[in-house]
Amino acid sequence: MMRKINIGIIGFGTIGSGVLKILQDNSDVIRKRLGTIVEVVKIADLDITSDRGVRVDPKLLTTQAEEIIKHSEVDVVVELIGGYEPARSLMLQAVNEGKHVVTANKALLAKHGSEIFSAVENQQLSIGFEAAVGGAIPIIRGIRESFVANKIYSIEGIVNGTANYILSKMSDEQCSFDLALKEAQNKGFAEADPTFDIEGIDSAHKIAILSQLAYGTPVKFDEITIQGISGVSIDDIECAREFGYRIKLLAISKFDGNSVDIRVHPAMIPQSNPMANVNGVLNAVRVCDDLMEENILIGHGAGSLPTGSAVVADIIEISRDILSGSKLRVPPSSFQSTSIKTIPILNIESIDSEYFLRFSVFDNPGVLSLISGILGKYSIGIFSVIQKGRCDEGKAVPLIMMTHRSNEKNIQLALREIDELEVVYEKSNFIRVEK
Repeated sequence: MMRKINIGIIGFGTIGSGVLKILQDNSDVIRKRLGTIVEVVKIADLDITSDRGVRVDPKLLTTQAEEIIKHSEVDVVVELIGGYEPARSLMLQAVNEGKHVVTANKALLAKHGSEIFSAVENQQLSIGFEAAVGGAIPIIRGIRESFVANKIYSIEGIVNGTANYILSKMSDEQCSFDLALKEAQNKGFAEADPTFDIEGIDSAHKIAILSQLAYGTPVKFDEITIQGISGVSIDDIECAREFGYRIKLLAISKFDGNSVDIRVHPAMIPQSNPMANVNGVLNAVRVCDDLMEENILIGHGAGSLPTGSAVVADIIEISRDILSGSKLRVPPSSFQSTSIKTIPILNIESIDSEYFLRFSVFDNPGVLSLISGILGKYSIGIFSVIQKGRCDEGKAVPLIMMTHRSNEKNIQLALREIDELEVVYEKSNFIRVEK
């Protein structure tokens, strides 16, 4: 038997315990496929007393991450603490100590990926981060290896299980956003503070990583347009259904050869589209390129074992490189460092799309002509109109419109002007349509 591969884990929470469980329970199949043993020799966490539901020798536990980084026998450091710091510093220290690294930290890679990738490459080491996007879905490996000869021109993803669960619940059971969020929290699908999930930040971290890998460009996270789902109402859900759409939180990245359009926001997609039927906590990523037109990967994007599975797959892939003596077999950022160049990110105001518009207006004569007149002023064509019910004069009713393809800046200007009308009861809402 070849020499065993020694692992050190920093962070022993949900994912860390899942990784240990997989390495223990599936050790036999791992050994048969790898040809040697993968052994966890040290685990660091601030809390080393709580029961994680997995057996662990207390001698392996420490509260000092440096014990793992400085450990002479550790081949691969697995970072699972999340966040920017101290995760960034610990990863860089591990690389400087000659350790290969694996992480599930999408926030860290979205903000500091270029720095970490450069450090890994300079040290002739390997990095695995499959679990950072889509959990068990092999999208990172797909872009870095399976689609290596393909010119990717767009990626669309449902990459946050919490948001997808909430929107699915609202769509299928006609419940409010608040009720769907509460149930997601009760079932453990949403954090006590769900801000990163419902406001699109988590999805933005993931699409930033995928864009860097797909197009060979560093991505400035702060330039990504991010809009969450907290403003989506049951009225929006119902109207989308009437028009033949479902609403999903989409992470979108499109490359036209000159600039990259990267954004996260609720989007209406046709019910006939496979992505529209990815429900619950499932994730999906659609990749379009010049050779295969499109590929859609669907799977579990979160959870102890699905995410742990992706982490372990990275560990085994790096172990194979260690055993074979291979170095930098795959560039960390998918492209050779000499080929990476900055591609500008398109301003959201420059995009064209179809739009769903929802107005809350007083049921007075002439309201429709007032609003359609302003839309026409900004070259926005109306495809269809629905007025939801009638009521006594002086009370507000929903007015729903679908537009033809229009410019985002013109939509924003028109809505700003419409919202100033006396006949408009509250701020208008719009949702982009993605076909």
